[in-house]
Amino acid sequence: MKYSNATNYALHTMVYLTTQQGEKLVGVQELADMQKLSPTYLSKILTKLAKAGLIESTPGAKGGYKISRTKQEISFLDVIHGIEGETSLFDCTIHHEGCLIENVMREAEENMKSELQSKLLVDIAKEAEMNQKN
Repeated sequence: MKYSNATNYALHTMVYLTTQQGEKLVGVQELADMQKLSPTYLSKILTKLAKAGLIESTPGAKGGYKISRTKQEISFLDVIHGIEGETSLFDCTIHHEGCLIENVMREAEENMKSELQSKLLVDIAKEAEMNQKN
């Protein structure tokens, strides 16, 4: 199982935006440079994050992006769902009632979702800020 590169970039972008103080807007160029990405490619990711209600976009020369919700509310799972969608990772190819394999896979997926929901971006952002100071 592997998440897309877009999810990787989205998580890094969201952690960076979480470290910004107050209402500071961050431009797409700054976010792209930070990850050595094309601004055009990152813009597509940012659009998905905005549609998911995780960030706000302000157009114009002094525009940019910022977190749209309380920082303490945004989990890893929120970002993953914003990019990947909420579909199941496993789909049993043999359709029969009470598939034991599907039961195991769904339980594992629910455990993973629970873990990712409990991990907040703000916690990682605080850790990153402390590492930069040291």
